[in-house]
Amino acid sequence: MFLLMGAITEHTARRASLRTDALLAELRALIARHARPDYTTAIDGVLLSVAARPGEPRASTSGTVMALIAQGAKRLAIGDRVYDYGPGEYLVASVDLPITGHYVRASTDEPALGFGLILRPSAIASVVLDADAAPASGPPRRARAAPAPPGLGVAEASPELLDAVVRMLRLLDSPGDHDILAPMIEREILWRLIKGPLGQSVRQIGLADSSLTHVSRAVRWITDHYNKPFRVEDLARSCGMSTSAFHRNFQAVTALSPIQFQKQIRLQKSRLLLLTATDDVATVSYRVGYDSTSQFSREYRRQFGLPPGRDAARLRASAGAG
Repeated sequence: MFLLMGAITEHTARRASLRTDALLAELRALIARHARPDYTTAIDGVLLSVAARPGEPRASTSGTVMALIAQGAKRLAIGDRVYDYGPGEYLVASVDLPITGHYVRASTDEPALGFGLILRPSAIASVVLDADAAPASGPPRRARAAPAPPGLGVAEASPELLDAVVRMLRLLDSPGDHDILAPMIEREILWRLIKGPLGQSVRQIGLADSSLTHVSRAVRWITDHYNKPFRVEDLARSCGMSTSAFHRNFQAVTALSPIQFQKQIRLQKSRLLLLTATDDVATVSYRVGYDSTSQFSREYRRQFGLPPGRDAARLRASAGAG
């Protein structure tokens, strides 16, 4: 009996593996055929990327997105957390965070290929409400009691999730079907994500009163007012949390304290200003909120590896060469 059960289990696993391989192969072909330089597609919210070389770590913001790798590998970092994911794995960014990321495996012969879906709170809320209204789902969950999950997470895609992603991209070959079928497949992808290992993070995006939503509101405020000082106590109060609870949830989501988060945003903004504007280092440091140019230069070098002026010159030269 045990031998028979083992054989059945092994056969089932082999079939699932073969199905996953076939879906990834079709996904690679679809991405290679439809990817554009600006990552957009004819389906709103669906993104595709192709990278022929690894590149160096680049600072950016994550957005709220599900990103699935079909070929190659990518690494993202925020604070002291590092996330690696490769073929058949996906990342969920449930909050727009300041990250450093790059492809770690990509070449001309085997470019890195990725699929992205922007995670819209309204679409997730609709799926969550329908799921909670279903008799089999039990009573609605209490969002406020749930601790805030990390803002980034990586998991292995199930064959069902891969199948839904492939069917979404097949629509790019049938433009007349986009408007009707894409929203249906988006809901299926969201449901697969909610039922998957990172479901709590995805679910809380759509809940107006979740801990994640409160932290996301604070993240937006800091990002919009990055060059202004603030009191953590006031920000916690605006989110309806005690200062200790706010600190705990903010750190859980972002891997940073509120002040550290603001510093990351300031340094990213300063790098962009130095690259695109004619202001000197002192002026840029003041514009992003620093009172001390020397402190700004120290923190900039610690973050990006070079002093501000030299880093900006290198970036301009690199952009000109490209």
